[in-house]
Amino acid sequence: MSLPQARGLDWPGLMRVGLRGLGLRPAEFWALTPAELALMLGEVAGSPPLTRARLEELAARWPDRPAAAGGTDGKG
Repeated sequence: MSLPQARGLDWPGLMRVGLRGLGLRPAEFWALTPAELALMLGEVAGSPPLTRARLEELAARWPDRPAAAGGTDGKG
């Protein structure tokens, strides 16, 4: 029984996209972490945009409180 092959990073492919695609110099490429390179390539998924439903849920959970009379908001 043999162990499965470990999947490593495709360094030649990453170098091609970094040097040719992004226009990085070799020193700039090698100074990046894999996470930074993935971010530059748009491979990292960000948070989804806030939806109206989520905004309403948050507003219901943490409602704004009216300013106290004579507060420091310049209106009292």
